[in-house]
Order: sequence, then C-alpha cells, then structure tokens
Amino acid sequence: MKNIRNFCIIAHIDHGKSTLADRLLQKTATISDREMKDQALDDMDIERERGITIKSHAIQMNHQVDGVDFRLNLIDTPGHVDFSYEVSRSIAACEGALLIVDASQGIEAQTISNLYLALENDLEIIPILNKMDLPGAMPEEVTDQIIDLIGCDASDVIPASGKTGLGVDEILDAIINKIPSPKGGENKPLEAMIFDSVFNPFRGIIAYYRIFNGVLKKGDQVRFFNTEKTYYADEIGVLKMDLHPLKELRAGDVGYIISGVKKANEVKVGDTITLLSNPCTQAIKGFEDVKPMVFAGIYPVDTDDYEELRASMEKLQLNDASLVFEPESSAALGFGFRCGFLGMLHMEIIQERLEREFNMLVITTVPNVSYSVFLKKELEELIVYNPSELPDPSKIEWIEEPYIFAQVITKSEYVGAVMNLCIEKRGELTNQVYLTQDRVELSFQMPLSEIVFDFYDRLKSVSRGYASFDYSPSGYRKSDLIKLDILLNAEQVDALSALVHRSNAFTLGKKICLKLKELIPRQQFEIPIQAAIGAKIVSRETVKALRKDVTAKCYGGDITRKRKLLEKQKAGKKRMRQVGRVEVPQEAFLAVLKLDS
Repeated sequence: MKNIRNFCIIAHIDHGKSTLADRLLQKTATISDREMKDQALDDMDIERERGITIKSHAIQMNHQVDGVDFRLNLIDTPGHVDFSYEVSRSIAACEGALLIVDASQGIEAQTISNLYLALENDLEIIPILNKMDLPGAMPEEVTDQIIDLIGCDASDVIPASGKTGLGVDEILDAIINKIPSPKGGENKPLEAMIFDSVFNPFRGIIAYYRIFNGVLKKGDQVRFFNTEKTYYADEIGVLKMDLHPLKELRAGDVGYIISGVKKANEVKVGDTITLLSNPCTQAIKGFEDVKPMVFAGIYPVDTDDYEELRASMEKLQLNDASLVFEPESSAALGFGFRCGFLGMLHMEIIQERLEREFNMLVITTVPNVSYSVFLKKELEELIVYNPSELPDPSKIEWIEEPYIFAQVITKSEYVGAVMNLCIEKRGELTNQVYLTQDRVELSFQMPLSEIVFDFYDRLKSVSRGYASFDYSPSGYRKSDLIKLDILLNAEQVDALSALVHRSNAFTLGKKICLKLKELIPRQQFEIPIQAAIGAKIVSRETVKALRKDVTAKCYGGDITRKRKLLEKQKAGKKRMRQVGRVEVPQEAFLAVLKLDS
C-alpha cells in the first residue's frame, strides 16, 4: 500500500487539465505514442467536439523511481460549475489533488470552489502553474495569487506546460513525495466505495470503486450495502486505457467490478461494497446527495416512445448520478419526465446525449426552479416544481424562492457592467474584494430563477469573456411572485407558464407574446396570443388568418352574391376557430429562453 498514490486533477474550465493528464500518461508509458490523441481520457464525442470534460475519468499509471514501482491512480475531473458533483465524488476517492492554474488567466471562481472542496476532504494540494509556454503568461503575478490562496511557498508552485511537457517530471516527483499513501487495513472487513458506474449493453453495469479496507478477490460473493443486493464478483480489475482484469484487489486500490447487474436502480453511486461472508458494520460516509438547481420537463416527440425514454434515462443516470427525474404529464405534450439538472449546460448535455447515445428525439420545456408555497390554511408548505401546479392565488399566504450565493471574478474595467447585469437580475452586492490590482471578486445574493435563463451568456458578453462565475445555494427567501400564463386561442399552454417577479411580469409577458407571434405558423383562422396574470390580460398579439379569396369565382352581378360568400366564409372561420388546435413548434419553447438576444 505504501507505493500507491490516489490523486485527482482540479481546475477551472479550460485551464489545461486533460492536456496535462495526456502528458502524465505518455511519461509513464500508460499509453503508446501510436494510440495517443489529444484529450486521451475524454472518450465522448460531445467532450471532444466542445473541448470540455463532462465525466470524471479514472486511470492507473505505473511509474518507477530508483527501482521502486509506484502505482498512481489518476482521476481527471470536469471544470465547469455544472459538473461540480463529479468533482466532489472524485475527491472522496483520493488523498491528493493537483490544483492547476492557467498562467495567462490566473485564479478563476471555479478554481476557488474546487479548492475548498478538496480542503474539506483534507487532501494534499500540489499547486501547478500551467500554460507557461504562452506569450501572455504572467508567472510572478499568478504565483502570488496562488500563495495568497493556499498559503504555500513560491518554491512549491510547479511551472508546467501541458503542450510542451515542461514540468511533468517535477509533477510526478511531487505526487510521489508529497501525496500520502492510502491508509487502511487489508485484514479488516471489505469496505469499497462506488464513485462511478457505466452501462455496457453486453456485460451489464460496471461499477468503479475505491477500496478503503480489506481485500476483494475474483469470485467473491459481494453485497451492496444500501440496496442490500448480493452478487458474485465475476470480474474485477483496474482501469488502464481499457479494463485490465486481475485476480484480487487490496486496500488503497481503485478498480472496477462486473457482477452481471442488469437493473440500473440496483447500483447507487456512493454505496459501499462489502463481502457477504465478512460484512462491514456501517457504510463509508461518501458524499452528500446531489441538489438539482434547475428543473425542466423532457418529453418524447412521439408519445409511444415513453417507456423507451424511461429506460434511456435510467442508463444515463448510471453514468451521470447528478441527473434526477420523475414521471409527469402535460396537457400539451402528453407523458414525460420532470428532470432536475445542476445547471443549463448540464441540461443541454443531457438532451444531446439522449439524442446521440439512445436515438431519442425529445422536447424540453422552459426550465425553472423549485418554489416553496405556504398556504393560508394551517400554513402548510408545498414544494412546487412546475408553475402549472401552483394552487389558487386566494389560498396562498406567501411564496419563497431559492437564492444563491454567487461569486464573479472579473477584470476591474468590467466591474460596472457586471454589477449592472447582476442588479438587473435582482441581485444584491454583498462583497467586493480586489484579488490583485486589476482582478476583482464580486459576491452577490441572487434569486436562482434569474440566472437560469441567459445570465451566463450575458455575463460573458458584458465582460468580453473575462468574467468567471461560480455559485452555491444559500436557502429560500420570501418574494413577491406571480404566475404568468400564456393563452393561445384562449387555451392555456401549461408548458409556457412561468412564475415571475411582479415587477418583471408585464415586460416578460409582452416579450413572450411578440416572440410567439414570429414563431407560430399562420392558420386559416385568426390566433390571439395573450399573456395573463390570473384573469387579467397584460399583453396581446394576433397572428392574422391566411385569407382565401372565396369571391374569385363570383364575377359580375349583385353585391349580395359576394356578401353571401363572405358571410359563409366568416361562419366557417368562426367554427374553425372553436375547434381548431394550434400546434406550438419546439423552437417556441426554446425561444422563450433567449428573449434578450
């Protein structure tokens, strides 16, 4: 065990984690030059296209120092705020972390929050200054920022470059010398924590785990602690570029188990694996349950695909434990699922993965957050995920909405623009700290519902891409919220309803009506589009009818002949309007998100 090192790589998005991981894999000859490709650990198409890491990836490397073989278990983690749950799971399986900071950009918001996650778990931090080969690198300035943040010496910060391979040897030495080896006893009962799982159509569910105590041998009968299911360990082994089977794994190892599990709900991330013959008494304290921030409905385009969509989502949940969903139905869209996501990028990725990996065409409704509604009678509390579930306003005492603690780090010249944006989104400035002469950290308390739509995009545009953003939930607060309904042809469209602040209701209603007028195709009858608060209509637009010239065949003669035909058409349009259905195109649901663009 003294020759094992378990560590993860944490950093802000796009600071070069995966590229540096590539160099470590090459240096330790885990991957041959022939098989080498950029971002070798990112194996999903979406990851390679977008250049971001979405999943944590575990891999074992062997490294020899002075004739002693060391086993290094590396977990490369995502950097985007929406995937911070992946990071927390990886950190729980490690004893050390490489904290990577881009020498040209300095410390960003996500760097700080990932660092706090690592420090809470008592990880040994190795600071690395990456991208030293860039002409815009500012090594002295950024090193000072790292020293202020961690309180280390300047000599502890390793200058490196994932592109050129600078500093890779120093990093490997630091991993071996500074990160402690795993603690645990091989003679104790088996305790292994599952930190990830993946579905394989031929072999069932493959669970990845870290052994804290005990020994696991091939063929052992194992028990999953929380689900209380028992299986045989058909195959166990370690994670190289492919699965690498072994006869046994001991305390401190990171590996996989294939035991013929077919049902997705029988493997829970964070669960403990133990032996049936000599079980441990209590489960390992893993990581806290995920708290979804954004809720949206996902519906199959074809209602017959409902069961297939359920199976696809269960398989996807294995690979992405932060996705939560439950069945729901909508008058406009039929049966589907109410899903909880960690943010808008997470929602976009899930929708794309459903289409690519499972060939499921889906419609996603307008995302919103969960609200606490207190009723007048006995002040009972109701959690509302969908505005259409809101009780009658006369029964409501007050409504509370979730707030977040937001941190924005930006250059000092953009402070005014960023403050304006946050105040426009009902944010309250709580703190302003100058990290260096031209970098400012702004802290806000903001309603989560305001950042769900277009906040991130607008923040990037007002700061020309320089601002970085990180947030954490800070509880619920009382707010003056009202329900805004959208009526098409006097019928309410529940998928477009929204809970909004009273001050924004009128402008938002007007914007939605104008946008829908552009997107809804014209029919043979006139379609009124209305925004309503309760019974009061606050905005209206009309999609004019397509006019068919019924008097074309009538020429000459008395005007009454034309009048008769026009009256007949008028009666037909009236009847058509009563029975006519207005189809809302998928773009309309998405366009509501991009009202300001």
